[in-house]
Amino acid sequence: MDITPVLTETQQLIQRYGDRKFTISGTEYEGSVIILPEKTDNWPASDFSALNETMLVTMLGDMPDMEILLLGSGEAMQMLSAELRQFMRSKGVAVEVMDTGAACRTFNILLGEGRRVAAALIAV
Repeated sequence: MDITPVLTETQQLIQRYGDRKFTISGTEYEGSVIILPEKTDNWPASDFSALNETMLVTMLGDMPDMEILLLGSGEAMQMLSAELRQFMRSKGVAVEVMDTGAACRTFNILLGEGRRVAAALIAV
């Protein structure tokens, strides 16, 4: 039985991560990335503790009806500041923080379910 999710040609499937890079829909990206369902961009974040509103605002403009934002915090799960969590909540976006590997897997699952998901992933 084939369980591969049905995706459109433009949807961004995370195929690999590690060695400070990601392979997403056949394209390799060095360093951290922001992934929307149909777009991937490099992201200057390299340390989870340095995250701020400015680093996440671009995603909100590119995907105004985003349901959930997955934050890949690097090698280990970390806590998001209350201020940043409240900022995203005020924009109507649920935020889930997990280690980058878990965020990659969760992104693919939610995308396959047709959810409006984005991921901000710190490279590991």
